[in-house]
Amino acid sequence: MIEVEGKSVFTELAELVDPAHTALLLIDMQRDFIDADGVFGKLGIDLSMYAPCRPRLGALLAAARRNGILVVHIQNTALPGRMSDSPAQIHFNLKMHEAARRDGPPLRYTVPGSAGHRFAAGFEPLADELVVRKYRSSGFWGTNLQLLLRSNGIETVVVGGCTTEGCVESTARDAMFNDYYVVIPEDCVASDDPAQHEASMLLMRHRFDIATGDRIQQVWEDHNATAAAERTA
Repeated sequence: MIEVEGKSVFTELAELVDPAHTALLLIDMQRDFIDADGVFGKLGIDLSMYAPCRPRLGALLAAARRNGILVVHIQNTALPGRMSDSPAQIHFNLKMHEAARRDGPPLRYTVPGSAGHRFAAGFEPLADELVVRKYRSSGFWGTNLQLLLRSNGIETVVVGGCTTEGCVESTARDAMFNDYYVVIPEDCVASDDPAQHEASMLLMRHRFDIATGDRIQQVWEDHNATAAAERTA
């Protein structure tokens, strides 16, 4: 920690991801995006980056649950009849998925009630975990995420999931703009476009703290082991 004109600023990873003030945000770990039988998989979009990412993010989720970290599942949602899509949002969809739709209509995915809207196996929320539905790339835009984080004393968000250059980076940026520390577990984010993933990681390395999922888990385990030892001393 350093002092800057009377303000205490976290600088070390152990300070940043202290379980007392950290939340794990799981971004869009939904069947339409990462499963072979989801919308993206059926379109032949490259999902290969998710194979190594999923178990690492799953391990980070398990560690968060063991160590009392607030877990928030962010669920991308598109209302039927495009009721949540403005003309500008439809244009964004057309541009973003230009190659995948092959001159077809805007893609339709993560509609409530569909199999693809559900969370993928291993990422289903527990009964007491928070779920935030979002209708734009950022988990903060038009949602109650800010209220939930502030209500639970959160100062740092660890942001994992998909896609790196899309909803992960958008949520990370908005977290920073809302005065949260941001940590990206670099091996727990992925994309269906490796080149865009790398471009996004290049940008985020210059803006946020980057660590592996294992390193974050170790901080949580060490912190709680120390706390347990102090309680029994």
